[in-house]
Amino acid sequence: RLTRRQRQMCIRDRVPAMSPTESARREMIGSEGMVLLDMIRRLNRRSATGHLLKLIQKTHPADMAWVFRHLNEEERSKIFNIIAQTEVVGEFLSELDDAILVDLVQELTPKYLASILADIPSDDAVDILETIPEDLAAEISKHMEKEDREEVEGLLQYHPETAGGLMSPDFMCLDESLSIGEAISIIQQKSEEMEMVFYLYIKHEDGKLAGVISLRELLMNAPGRKLKDVMNSKVISVNTDTNQGEVAHVVSQYNILAVPVVDSSYNLVGIVTVDDIIDVIREEATEDFLQMAGAGKDREILLKSTFDNAMLRAPWLFASWVGGIMAMIIIGSFEQELANVIALASFIPIVMGMGGNIATQSSTIIVRGIATGRVNMNELLKVILKEFRVGLLLGFVYGIFLGVVSFFLHRDPTLLGVVVGLSIFVIMAMSATLGTIIPLILKRFGFDAAIATGPFVTTAIDIVGVLMYFYTAKVILHL
Repeated sequence: RLTRRQRQMCIRDRVPAMSPTESARREMIGSEGMVLLDMIRRLNRRSATGHLLKLIQKTHPADMAWVFRHLNEEERSKIFNIIAQTEVVGEFLSELDDAILVDLVQELTPKYLASILADIPSDDAVDILETIPEDLAAEISKHMEKEDREEVEGLLQYHPETAGGLMSPDFMCLDESLSIGEAISIIQQKSEEMEMVFYLYIKHEDGKLAGVISLRELLMNAPGRKLKDVMNSKVISVNTDTNQGEVAHVVSQYNILAVPVVDSSYNLVGIVTVDDIIDVIREEATEDFLQMAGAGKDREILLKSTFDNAMLRAPWLFASWVGGIMAMIIIGSFEQELANVIALASFIPIVMGMGGNIATQSSTIIVRGIATGRVNMNELLKVILKEFRVGLLLGFVYGIFLGVVSFFLHRDPTLLGVVVGLSIFVIMAMSATLGTIIPLILKRFGFDAAIATGPFVTTAIDIVGVLMYFYTAKVILHL
């Protein structure tokens, strides 16, 4: 009979975390997935349970999760009853979107769910328990074996978006006093129980992290040498409280497959592997894109009902609505100036549009730079001045262009081209600067900088831009 660890490793050995082949397969899921979806639906309509079972067993759990997302409720119920007969049901659940997972587990008993979670890696089990309702998670924990429950509860104490929440406690750790030969013997005995043995972490007698050595380097050394003599003592590690975005940055910057996690006493408590980092990067990129578009940050927004979807987006659109009302009030306050020079109204859209666009560009560049670590938060003035110069250059070019166009389209008043050109020049320089400063300020005070590129910045720029445009016209044209 296989142990829990051996069953988990069978899953890992059968399904690699992410390889070039796997990446290519995911790119083809659009076309191949539709074929698979159609086949499963046809077999389900014919009640061909045996054929469905064989097909599901041959299908990657991630692909089945993709198919499951496109089924209706009745189809999901029937298909899951078949998936539940396979050994990959736990991995299938870990691949599901949060909203679908929550709906699905409501129909399952806590005892059954506990048996499923016992057969998957503990970090994946924790992800599922953190997604489902707390009362159901508590009931599931009661039905878990003591060893499994203690391991899961140990991981649940960490925030899910920190290194502690991402880490796996199943890793290869060896004492520094061991010889190469002794280490190889231990690896041969215990490697099936560990998540990744490409990196072997070395510890002192007190449990503190001492160094690291790759499996390749280990095999290239003489069996009699001590680990402490061949290990690399300069270990790249993260703390249990390190934000998941920073963990992803470390893995990306140093091109490593896993990063060790230590507690406040520098004791090694787990590792975060690259497959988890890929998920983090995808999730955070999705949240940033949604926030920059002014659609909230819920990654499952496409799976929400029409009403819930509208409620999530409404607060962000409210900022645009308020901005539009304020712009309307500002334009109305210059009614006399518009009556005297009606041509001023024709340039309002381009004044607002150019300012908002360059502000969005600057904000997006800065937010991306912050996320990738390319923006040095200790040299903010340098970053701001660079974007300010970009705004000046683009404002000058487009100000000249628009001034010339204005001159040929509207000869009266003569200085209208100067008003429009100068307004565009000043507004674009100001917008680029504000689009840079706002996300930097948000980041400095610990807020998510991605919200800076949403409706808030563009709305603010529209208001300030219109106000500056009319005041410029009033001064130059003596209105």
